[in-house]
Amino acid sequence: MARLAGVDLPRNKRVVVALTYIYGIGNTTAQKICTEAGFSDSLRTDNLTDADIAKVREILERDFKVEGDLRKDVSLSIKRLMDLGCYRGVRHRKGLPVRGQRSKSNARTRKGPRKTVANKKKAPTTG
Repeated sequence: MARLAGVDLPRNKRVVVALTYIYGIGNTTAQKICTEAGFSDSLRTDNLTDADIAKVREILERDFKVEGDLRKDVSLSIKRLMDLGCYRGVRHRKGLPVRGQRSKSNARTRKGPRKTVANKKKAPTTG
């Protein structure tokens, strides 16, 4: 089993698909890595040699920021926005959508499950 950037690549998948299991690598980036390494589109992770894995690892370390470093950078960027107190930082702090989506009727993913507010009971009238 191939291990790149601290992630075990799945067995018997095409290398282009398997590379997307690494945080920070999507389809386009995976295709660029494969063309730079000289792999065919149909190459599977089971057929990778140690030299192929070393080639991909070298490309990743040289050109891309992935996994732990990228996660740290993203979290630091969000923390910077929150410390600034800008609109986006305030939205992050409150756990609301950051990019202008409506939040009156949707945004359940960011806001979490609904918290129902019970009606106040009316005081009994003595008459």
